[in-house]
Amino acid sequence: MSNRVNRTAYEAQRSMPAIVLRAGPHADSRAAQVVAEGGLIVYPTDTVYGLGCDPLNPAAVERLFVAKGRGAKAVPVLCADSGRAEELVELSPRALALARRYWPGALTIVAPVARRLPLRLHQGTGMLGVRVPGSSECVRLLMACGGALVGTSANLSGKPSSRTAEEALNQLGPSVDLIIDGGRLKGTESTVVEVSGDDIIILRKGSIGVYDEEARS
Repeated sequence: MSNRVNRTAYEAQRSMPAIVLRAGPHADSRAAQVVAEGGLIVYPTDTVYGLGCDPLNPAAVERLFVAKGRGAKAVPVLCADSGRAEELVELSPRALALARRYWPGALTIVAPVARRLPLRLHQGTGMLGVRVPGSSECVRLLMACGGALVGTSANLSGKPSSRTAEEALNQLGPSVDLIIDGGRLKGTESTVVEVSGDDIIILRKGSIGVYDEEARS
């Protein structure tokens, strides 16, 4: 995927409403083009709508932070499969056991980065959250876009997560280039755990029940 941004085109688009396409192969193809050119997309996941870009493109990641109004807080990455996730982070045996049990699904695993990534992604912590979503449509989109997309929720920081394309459009509007409409989503935000070696820390309780009993085992 390209690490260059077509600044002229995307600066112009910031003053225009995002293109909205119904979810499907055509939308996936258009999204792949937008992402390759350094653009931002909103897309349906198995939980809530995500705000995405090429996680390896520093300029695109920076643009995403500006669009979301996000401060110094890391963002997760959604991956098409566990192999792609392992290209980005180092999954310990304990983390791999969790991945085998809960992926694809609504569990985000925060683990040490395995390669050089834009610092904004992990805020210099060297730890990145990754997840394989439990939606075949979302995985299809990820594969079209190179296997991974930033997967932070499609909302302004501090505002409710978007469960419809219209909600995402109202919040992010001209800050993004493409919105994929997958209908109303009924998911709950993912559970987030940090795994370093054998230690598991629950960072956010969500729809997957990896709770204190398992973390201590």
